[in-house]
Amino acid sequence: MTMEMEFFLKSNCSPCWCKVAMTFIFGNLILIQERGVTTEKIQEHITNQNSMFHMPGDLKKKKGNLLNSGRPTRVLAKTSHPQGENQALGKITGSSTNNLIENHQETKTLFKKFGEMNWSSDIRHLNKSLVKDNKWKKTDVTQEKRRSFLQEFCKKYTGVSRPQSHLFHVVSRIYVEDKHKILYCEVPKAGCSNWKRILMVLSGLASSTYNISHDAVHYGKYLKKLDSFDLKGIYTRLNTYTKAVFVRDPMERLVSAFRDKFEHPNSYYHPVFGRAIIKKYRSNACEEALNDGSGVKFREFVHYLLDSHRPVGMDIHWEKVSKLCYPCLINYDFVGKFETLEEDANYFLQLIGAPKELRFPNFKDRHSSDERTNTQVVRQYLKDLTRTERQLIYDFYYLDYLMFNYTTPFL
Repeated sequence: MTMEMEFFLKSNCSPCWCKVAMTFIFGNLILIQERGVTTEKIQEHITNQNSMFHMPGDLKKKKGNLLNSGRPTRVLAKTSHPQGENQALGKITGSSTNNLIENHQETKTLFKKFGEMNWSSDIRHLNKSLVKDNKWKKTDVTQEKRRSFLQEFCKKYTGVSRPQSHLFHVVSRIYVEDKHKILYCEVPKAGCSNWKRILMVLSGLASSTYNISHDAVHYGKYLKKLDSFDLKGIYTRLNTYTKAVFVRDPMERLVSAFRDKFEHPNSYYHPVFGRAIIKKYRSNACEEALNDGSGVKFREFVHYLLDSHRPVGMDIHWEKVSKLCYPCLINYDFVGKFETLEEDANYFLQLIGAPKELRFPNFKDRHSSDERTNTQVVRQYLKDLTRTERQLIYDFYYLDYLMFNYTTPFL
């Protein structure tokens, strides 16, 4: 145990220091085991990283009206590694199993010192009194199966105590809508833009989802996040509000993120991620590509994703859901899927008593002329990868595949 961690456990640390320390702890939390897979196999999927924390960029907010203002505040995960270090693809899967096991045991020991949080371990029964239409019966059955599967999965394969101390990092991706008592965990590339439009309408910030611009949704900062409340406010809402998460097949979500961020002009992802990716993973890159960072190939992007010493940090658009929403720490009442997005979303709106005229929008938020990312599109991108590379992507998203009962992809 480091001196810093000993200090943290023995003292009443400041909220800022607590956030950093708790981020380290939560980064190595979730242990999940596939049926018939050995403990050693599971240990290989625990991330062994240095301390990570989110660092908002110092970007000034653009003036403007409610629906057309705001500038992006970018979030990067800080990483620590030797400058200029380069690894071959065969070595990009992280540290040895023994080191991972030791790391997890230390984390587990530290984590137990925080005690148990007073959260119910059982699934809350959804209030279905507002659902009058019989057409939702099939959707409801599917929903109950998903919730039960996730809860039983987490009960069976996670044995780490839940924290009593500051949980700001764990809830940092959760949006709050107090009027209808909703907590929504944002998973990028799984319908999050339209979900935030829904939350803005529910909270009275807009009259229609169709009048809200992309910038207002993502950069306007009109919606509250759960980590903006004090501990009492966080605990109260976690225990009394309806908590929802919407997920997507990890491989499909990854391809969707690549297409969005690297196949279209982008003033942030090209210079920040594109330049670093081309520099490290492209032999004999031309000066133009190195300067502007455009033209990243999917295979280069995959190499970056799988590299344990990435030249730049992770990004929420391709981060694992298990590390965005912590579904084995937070008991989500509703588990929606992108594959049945409209059906699930409109059923959820019935459950929380949304206005009858409010429906989940089905328009494509950006690049509307592009074909939506689907199974056929994903197959085209995976043609550029070897079987080993496809397997490594599956390994990277292993927890997400298992937690949400997605089938093994194109291997």
